[in-house]
Amino acid sequence: MPVRLGDTAPDFTAPTTQGTIRFHEWKAGKWAILFSHPKDFTPVCTTELGAVAGLKAEFDKRNCKMIGLSVDPVESHVKWEGDIKDVTGHEVNFPMIGDADKHVSNLYDMIHPNASDTLTVRSVFIIGPDNKVKLTLTYPASTGRNFIELLRVLDSLQLTAKYAVATPADWRKGEDVIIATSVSDADAKTKFPGYVTKKPYLRVTPQPT
Repeated sequence: MPVRLGDTAPDFTAPTTQGTIRFHEWKAGKWAILFSHPKDFTPVCTTELGAVAGLKAEFDKRNCKMIGLSVDPVESHVKWEGDIKDVTGHEVNFPMIGDADKHVSNLYDMIHPNASDTLTVRSVFIIGPDNKVKLTLTYPASTGRNFIELLRVLDSLQLTAKYAVATPADWRKGEDVIIATSVSDADAKTKFPGYVTKKPYLRVTPQPT
């Protein structure tokens, strides 16, 4: 069964480059991004893992832990880390799951037989402090992910979890947001004074802080 938005992210115990973890215990009430890559020692994956390592401080600011996965064993991941640093200039600073038995891959439906019946696709799961799945994304093996976009999405998820707002297309942190339709005009006047009504269903307000 696929893992869908709002589901509890499956828990698991797995070996990683930073020791064996139990997933829910490891994330310990924080946000987490679990992402898979098809195979070690491949070009696109090398650039991706370097990009994540370079952005770790930004994810840390957002109370979000990163963890990668492929169906290669931990020993392969460790050997590969040297190449990642050589190519990208960033030392891998987050754990990578060795999923040689495909246990985690199958739990999260990361293997798509019409793409490959043995390797994981580029799956992304953003998981909240409550262990609920907040976002899923799937990329093909040929397309590297935009991790700056994942930071933007994380900003939106964290903001909208705290306030009754939504974020518009291409929104960036600090820009105006949309008041949720569940908020009445009367309540909006109290919660979001000075908001602008563009349509009866579209009310805009500065980002709450």
